[in-house]
Amino acid sequence: QGSCSSIQKLAIQGIRAFSPAREQTIQFFKPLTMIVGANGCGKTTIIECLKYATTGTAPPGSNKGQSFVHDPKLTGLAEVKGSIKLRLQNRAGNNMVVIRSLQLTQKKSSMTFKTLDGVIKQQDPITGEKTSLSHKCGELDTQVPYIMGVSKAILENVIFCHQEESSWPLSDSAALKKKFDDIFESSRYSKALDSIKKTKTQYAKTALEGK
Repeated sequence: QGSCSSIQKLAIQGIRAFSPAREQTIQFFKPLTMIVGANGCGKTTIIECLKYATTGTAPPGSNKGQSFVHDPKLTGLAEVKGSIKLRLQNRAGNNMVVIRSLQLTQKKSSMTFKTLDGVIKQQDPITGEKTSLSHKCGELDTQVPYIMGVSKAILENVIFCHQEESSWPLSDSAALKKKFDDIFESSRYSKALDSIKKTKTQYAKTALEGK
Protein backbone atom coordinates (compact mmCIF):
# COMPACT_ATOMS: atom_id res chain seq x y z
CA GLN A 1 0.00 0.00 0.00
CA GLY A 2 1.63 3.24 -1.13
CA SER A 3 1.37 6.58 0.63
CA CYS A 4 2.33 10.19 0.10
CA SER A 5 6.00 10.94 0.64
CA SER A 6 6.96 13.46 3.30
CA ILE A 7 10.05 15.25 4.55
CA GLN A 8 10.98 14.72 8.19
CA LYS A 9 14.29 16.35 9.03
CA LEU A 10 16.94 18.48 7.32
CA ALA A 11 20.58 18.83 8.44
CA ILE A 12 22.73 21.63 7.00
CA GLN A 13 26.45 22.24 7.39
CA GLY A 14 28.73 24.63 5.49
CA ILE A 15 25.99 26.04 3.26
CA ARG A 16 25.49 29.81 2.86
CA ALA A 17 25.56 31.30 6.38
CA PHE A 18 25.32 27.90 8.08
CA SER A 19 28.63 27.17 9.82
CA PRO A 20 30.98 24.54 8.36
CA ALA A 21 32.05 23.74 11.94
CA ARG A 22 28.77 22.19 13.09
CA GLU A 23 25.65 20.60 11.71
CA GLN A 24 22.32 22.33 12.31
CA THR A 25 19.02 20.47 12.01
CA ILE A 26 15.44 21.47 11.26
CA GLN A 27 12.57 19.09 12.00
CA PHE A 28 9.36 19.21 10.00
CA PHE A 29 5.95 18.44 11.50
CA LYS A 30 2.61 17.38 10.03
CA PRO A 31 0.39 18.80 8.73
CA LEU A 32 2.27 22.12 8.65
CA THR A 33 5.62 23.59 9.60
CA MET A 34 6.06 27.38 9.62
CA ILE A 35 9.55 28.87 9.30
CA VAL A 36 9.73 32.32 10.89
CA GLY A 37 12.77 34.54 11.38
CA ALA A 38 14.45 37.87 10.74
CA ASN A 39 15.85 38.80 7.34
CA GLY A 40 19.12 37.04 6.61
CA CYS A 41 18.69 34.31 9.21
CA GLY A 42 18.54 31.49 6.66
CA LYS A 43 14.87 30.91 5.85
CA THR A 44 15.46 30.95 2.11
CA THR A 45 18.55 28.76 2.52
CA ILE A 46 16.35 26.05 4.05
CA ILE A 47 14.13 26.03 0.94
CA GLU A 48 17.22 26.08 -1.29
CA CYS A 49 18.62 23.07 0.58
CA LEU A 50 15.35 21.15 0.28
CA LYS A 51 15.30 21.83 -3.45
CA TYR A 52 18.96 20.88 -3.87
CA ALA A 53 18.60 17.70 -1.83
CA THR A 54 15.61 16.50 -3.86
CA THR A 55 16.53 17.71 -7.37
CA GLY A 56 20.22 18.64 -7.42
CA THR A 57 19.34 22.08 -8.77
CA ALA A 58 21.49 24.92 -7.40
CA PRO A 59 19.84 28.22 -6.41
CA PRO A 60 19.61 30.99 -9.02
CA GLY A 61 22.62 33.31 -9.08
CA SER A 62 24.85 30.84 -7.21
CA ASN A 63 27.34 30.35 -10.06
CA LYS A 64 26.25 26.71 -10.56
CA GLY A 65 26.50 26.13 -6.81
CA GLN A 66 29.83 27.74 -6.02
CA SER A 67 28.41 30.60 -3.95
CA PHE A 68 25.96 28.15 -2.33
CA VAL A 69 28.82 26.82 -0.18
CA HIS A 70 30.03 28.81 2.84
CA ASP A 71 32.86 31.13 1.72
CA PRO A 72 36.25 29.83 3.00
CA LYS A 73 37.48 33.44 3.32
CA LEU A 74 34.98 34.08 6.10
CA THR A 75 36.47 31.38 8.30
CA GLY A 76 40.09 31.49 7.20
CA LEU A 77 39.91 27.94 5.88
CA ALA A 78 41.53 26.66 2.71
CA GLU A 79 38.61 24.36 2.05
CA VAL A 80 34.97 24.09 3.07
CA LYS A 81 32.82 21.01 2.65
CA GLY A 82 29.11 21.67 2.54
CA SER A 83 26.66 18.96 3.47
CA ILE A 84 22.89 18.62 3.12
CA LYS A 85 21.13 15.62 4.67
CA LEU A 86 17.43 15.08 4.17
CA ARG A 87 15.47 12.41 5.99
CA LEU A 88 12.23 11.58 4.25
CA GLN A 89 9.53 8.97 4.01
CA ASN A 90 9.25 7.65 0.47
CA ARG A 91 6.03 6.88 -1.37
CA ALA A 92 6.17 3.28 -0.07
CA GLY A 93 6.17 4.57 3.52
CA ASN A 94 9.84 3.70 4.22
CA ASN A 95 12.33 6.08 5.84
CA MET A 96 15.36 7.14 3.82
CA VAL A 97 18.21 9.65 4.13
CA VAL A 98 19.56 11.55 1.12
CA ILE A 99 23.03 13.07 1.53
CA ARG A 100 24.54 15.58 -0.87
CA SER A 101 28.02 17.04 -0.45
CA LEU A 102 29.79 19.99 -2.05
CA GLN A 103 33.35 21.24 -1.77
CA LEU A 104 34.83 24.72 -2.23
CA THR A 105 38.61 25.17 -2.17
CA GLN A 106 40.34 28.54 -1.87
CA LYS A 107 43.44 28.91 -4.03
CA LYS A 108 45.75 31.89 -4.42
CA SER A 109 43.73 33.68 -7.07
CA SER A 110 40.67 31.54 -7.58
CA MET A 111 38.10 29.18 -6.09
CA THR A 112 37.63 25.55 -7.09
CA PHE A 113 34.16 24.11 -6.69
CA LYS A 114 32.95 20.55 -7.13
CA THR A 115 30.02 18.37 -6.21
CA LEU A 116 30.81 15.04 -4.58
CA ASP A 117 28.99 11.74 -5.01
CA GLY A 118 25.72 11.57 -3.13
CA VAL A 119 24.45 8.83 -0.82
CA ILE A 120 21.05 7.27 -0.17
CA LYS A 121 20.68 5.44 3.13
CA GLN A 122 17.71 3.25 3.92
CA GLN A 123 16.57 0.55 6.30
CA ASP A 124 14.62 -2.54 5.31
CA PRO A 125 11.27 -2.30 7.16
CA ILE A 126 11.11 -6.09 7.55
CA THR A 127 14.67 -7.22 8.30
CA GLY A 128 15.95 -3.94 9.75
CA GLU A 129 19.03 -4.21 7.55
CA LYS A 130 20.62 -0.85 6.77
CA THR A 131 22.07 -0.09 3.35
CA SER A 132 24.06 2.85 2.06
CA LEU A 133 24.45 3.35 -1.67
CA SER A 134 26.66 5.92 -3.35
CA HIS A 135 25.33 7.61 -6.48
CA LYS A 136 26.69 9.98 -9.09
CA CYS A 137 24.99 13.38 -8.86
CA GLY A 138 23.08 12.86 -12.12
CA GLU A 139 21.74 9.52 -10.90
CA LEU A 140 20.63 11.06 -7.62
CA ASP A 141 18.82 13.87 -9.45
CA THR A 142 16.65 11.22 -11.12
CA GLN A 143 16.42 8.74 -8.26
CA VAL A 144 15.20 11.03 -5.47
CA PRO A 145 12.11 12.42 -7.30
CA TYR A 146 11.27 8.85 -8.32
CA ILE A 147 11.36 7.45 -4.78
CA MET A 148 9.31 10.44 -3.61
CA GLY A 149 6.75 9.88 -6.35
CA VAL A 150 6.96 13.54 -7.39
CA SER A 151 8.40 14.80 -10.67
CA LYS A 152 11.49 16.97 -10.68
CA ALA A 153 9.56 19.75 -12.46
CA ILE A 154 6.97 19.92 -9.66
CA LEU A 155 9.65 19.90 -6.96
CA GLU A 156 11.53 22.72 -8.70
CA ASN A 157 8.68 24.93 -9.88
CA VAL A 158 5.92 24.34 -7.33
CA ILE A 159 6.91 22.76 -4.01
CA PHE A 160 10.39 24.23 -3.52
CA CYS A 161 10.17 27.13 -5.96
CA HIS A 162 12.75 29.82 -5.13
CA GLN A 163 11.35 33.26 -4.33
CA GLU A 164 13.42 34.78 -7.15
CA GLU A 165 11.74 32.40 -9.61
CA SER A 166 8.22 32.46 -8.16
CA SER A 167 6.91 34.86 -10.80
CA TRP A 168 7.27 32.27 -13.57
CA PRO A 169 3.44 32.16 -14.09
CA LEU A 170 3.80 35.74 -15.40
CA SER A 171 6.56 34.91 -17.91
CA ASP A 172 6.17 35.09 -21.69
CA SER A 173 3.96 32.55 -23.42
CA ALA A 174 6.78 30.35 -24.76
CA ALA A 175 8.49 30.04 -21.38
CA LEU A 176 5.16 29.52 -19.64
CA LYS A 177 4.18 26.75 -22.05
CA LYS A 178 7.49 24.98 -21.41
CA LYS A 179 6.96 25.17 -17.64
CA PHE A 180 3.48 23.69 -17.89
CA ASP A 181 4.66 21.05 -20.36
CA ASP A 182 7.33 20.01 -17.84
CA ILE A 183 4.97 20.07 -14.85
CA PHE A 184 2.22 18.09 -16.57
CA GLU A 185 4.70 15.91 -18.50
CA SER A 186 2.90 16.61 -21.75
CA SER A 187 5.79 15.30 -23.84
CA ARG A 188 5.42 11.95 -22.09
CA TYR A 189 1.77 11.72 -23.11
CA SER A 190 2.56 12.90 -26.64
CA LYS A 191 5.12 10.11 -27.00
CA ALA A 192 2.58 7.62 -25.63
CA LEU A 193 -0.02 8.76 -28.17
CA ASP A 194 2.52 8.49 -31.00
CA SER A 195 3.37 4.98 -29.83
CA ILE A 196 -0.32 4.02 -29.75
CA LYS A 197 -0.84 5.38 -33.29
CA LYS A 198 2.20 3.49 -34.61
CA THR A 199 1.02 0.27 -32.94
CA LYS A 200 -2.49 0.73 -34.32
CA THR A 201 -1.10 1.26 -37.83
CA GLN A 202 1.11 -1.80 -37.50
CA TYR A 203 -1.78 -4.00 -36.36
CA ALA A 204 -3.95 -2.72 -39.22
CA LYS A 205 -1.17 -3.52 -41.69
CA THR A 206 -0.70 -6.99 -40.21
CA ALA A 207 -4.47 -7.64 -40.39
CA LEU A 208 -4.57 -6.68 -44.08
CA GLU A 209 -1.61 -8.88 -44.88
CA GLY A 210 -3.34 -11.81 -43.16
CA LYS A 211 -6.46 -11.59 -45.36
